Amino acid sequence: MTVDEAAKLLGLPRASAYRYAKAGHLPTVRFGRRVYVVRAKLTDMLPPEDEAAA
Repeated sequence: MTVDEAAKLLGLPRASAYRYAKAGHLPTVRFGRRVYVVRAKLTDMLPPEDEAAA
């Protein structure tokens, strides 16, 4: 997923998501000049949905 999509999923501003990606706080992979967030690793970092609702 793109960093923009990850930002929306996490409820972060776009600039913050890119800053976290650059700092290594988001699991990213580069393809040329593009940066993508690894969806499988990102979902592992998120709390389960039943805990997030509490």
